Amino acid sequence: MATVRQFQVTFDCADPERVARFWCEVLGYEVPPPPPGFASWTEFNDSLPAESQGSAFACVDPNGVGPRLFFQRVPEGKVVKNRVHLDVRAGTGLVGDERLAALQAESDRLVALGAVQGQILYADGINESCINMQDVEGNEFCLD
Repeated sequence: MATVRQFQVTFDCADPERVARFWCEVLGYEVPPPPPGFASWTEFNDSLPAESQGSAFACVDPNGVGPRLFFQRVPEGKVVKNRVHLDVRAGTGLVGDERLAALQAESDRLVALGAVQGQILYADGINESCINMQDVEGNEFCLD
């Protein structure tokens, strides 16, 4: 039997805290407590050398089920399509117009948080509808 390993999903970005807080809102994740000895993440961040301040942030599933999301600052901007993306399950168990309405309602909520709605892919007899989206820094994901 294969070993099941825990994993985290890492995002390269320009503003790790901003992107992490966006994904907290998308997924219902939380910012974990700061390291021992620090009352807040701001206090921890202020303790770092200037070049490291704001260079990373994370969020976690409060139920401990989903993977940790880690966001790291990189100097270059996003220039090509993601090779891997997240599918956010906003329409599980729904079909047809009911599914599309649920996906569009979630898209509207996320657009208000800074996401960008892309193409709506309509059900085709094999796949159900989904909506292509981009987060606050242009990383692609799908509402599925």
